[in-house]
Amino acid sequence: MIDQTSAASDEQVCFEQCVRVLQQHAFVVIESALPPALSTALSAQVREMNQTDFAVAGIGRRAGHKLDERVRRDQISWIEGATEAEREWLGWCSRLQHYLNQRLLMGLFSFESHFAHYAPGAFYRKHVDAFHQDDNGRGARRVLSLVAYLNPGWQRADGGELLIYEDLSADPVAVIQPLHGTVVLFLSEEVPHEVAPALSDRYSIAGWFRVNGSSTACVDASR
Repeated sequence: MIDQTSAASDEQVCFEQCVRVLQQHAFVVIESALPPALSTALSAQVREMNQTDFAVAGIGRRAGHKLDERVRRDQISWIEGATEAEREWLGWCSRLQHYLNQRLLMGLFSFESHFAHYAPGAFYRKHVDAFHQDDNGRGARRVLSLVAYLNPGWQRADGGELLIYEDLSADPVAVIQPLHGTVVLFLSEEVPHEVAPALSDRYSIAGWFRVNGSSTACVDASR
């Protein structure tokens, strides 16, 4: 039986660590952040999914969306809460969103996420997550990015590191191994990053907390 009191305590410790680091830095890395049962369930689900459940990932948004294998070669599947594991994941992220809003007054309004599969040789070149604003002053709605890794037994030789940069740095300021249960949070508009080529099948979840860009004249789209 799961000790619910202990699980809640572990969760609060994790969330508070996110707050403390984000108060001083643009990104935070927490190993073993996800509850073990949740990371195990998500890892099992993504490996049982069919190839047809995934789509080739593109770049850009709406009319500017396109596929470009020179930039990224991963495949994605959006998480909609269709399984118990997905609902548990979305609940965990909702509680994190509420905690960050309480402690940091970030005004996070919504969350979206997808599974990501990097087959051997797949990568994602250096980029930032926030979209450019459109003519209505909308678009740059992603403010906090989240990555969770689902790779039991991952070894350094498997590649697929997340490389974090500062604005003008040619070399990464952090190299993060995609270890099972690790969670990374970073400011979407301020942190350039890339995924180094994977040498084994690499699984993760990428998500974004968004602020509300809606108005009576123009409703902010969810994606």
